[in-house]
Amino acid sequence: MKNLNLNALRVFSVVAAQGNLQRAAEVLNLSRGAVSQRIKQLEVDLGVTLFERQARGVALTADGARCRKAVDEALALLDTALADITSPTDHITLHLGPSFASKSLMPRLEKLQNSFPRLSISTEVHDRRLPRALGRNEIAIWPGSAPDLMPSRDCAPLAPLALAAVSSPRLDLPSAGLSPAELLGYPLLQDANRHWERLIRDAGSNATPRTLNFDRSALALDAAMQGHGLAIAPLYLVASDVAEGRLSVVWKDPEPAMNTLFVSWSRDHSGEGAVGRIVHWFRAAFAHSAQVMD
Repeated sequence: MKNLNLNALRVFSVVAAQGNLQRAAEVLNLSRGAVSQRIKQLEVDLGVTLFERQARGVALTADGARCRKAVDEALALLDTALADITSPTDHITLHLGPSFASKSLMPRLEKLQNSFPRLSISTEVHDRRLPRALGRNEIAIWPGSAPDLMPSRDCAPLAPLALAAVSSPRLDLPSAGLSPAELLGYPLLQDANRHWERLIRDAGSNATPRTLNFDRSALALDAAMQGHGLAIAPLYLVASDVAEGRLSVVWKDPEPAMNTLFVSWSRDHSGEGAVGRIVHWFRAAFAHSAQVMD
């Protein structure tokens, strides 16, 4: 087999994740034609068909699925190794989900930077949990139903994903005093987690509430602040907006939280100072936020 082009393998990985050439091209900042050409050349080099072309995108063939597993594992090892090699000791990278980045980190960013004035802190936003090992100066914060089981990572809980319904104070609703049935009488703002669907089902309601759908929790919360309806989100995501009077809590889920927000870092480098200090800072910040929300 001839030497494979690393860029082509990265393009293949993105196309496999997106399931669509155009979306992959946008992620990679390439033209659709360039993406298609690199996939075709990779198929020629490997001597197999990687994708089946469909009306709305592409789907992996059996060979493509095996190739994706190998490529993703190899790229993950490479990314982790490069993070260890290229990241200076005074630089920390935070890997975050988009709603956490905008709704939870941004309100704390100035305090975080002031607490670590000699550190350079950068963020990388991901739509899914980072699948690879973490480098020595990397921290990941992500929700889950169980602690991070990747053997190369250490992990600690930050906050339970206790849910609350929130609205703009301009709607003048009772503070945390509405029943689920009463909530369903208002316009509902739903994100990709589909919390309203569960509440509607649990309430046994036959009504068809007015629902506006968003693909991000942050967008649904922004719409709630503008007075467009009620959104459901974990309390840690709304804590800052509630404290600043931009949102009001009108309902809290009485059921125990099924998921938790976790922070993870490299087990091989858990004794190194900067990562440990920032993990401690986040744990203290979320503990204080929980006391305020109670």
